[in-house]
Amino acid sequence: MPDIILSSAAKKFLKNAESTVYDRIMKKIDELANDPFPRGVERVVGRPEKTFRIRAGDYRVLYSVFFEKSELLINNIDKRGRAYE
Repeated sequence: MPDIILSSAAKKFLKNAESTVYDRIMKKIDELANDPFPRGVERVVGRPEKTFRIRAGDYRVLYSVFFEKSELLINNIDKRGRAYE
């Protein structure tokens, strides 16, 4: 089970999120700890490292997996239109 690390942008988003959005996203992040590549995961094209995304309603969770360190880095969490900027 990889360690989950939140970037400063992800922490800031979660700090300011409404409770229902926060709960939905944290549930998805907890599921990533058990399975880093769940059904519906997509690779984000155009990033220097291998970045993946999962959907959480209208929000996207972008993350990278580092198997050698056993870490999962949550890069960004945001609404669909802004998440890929």
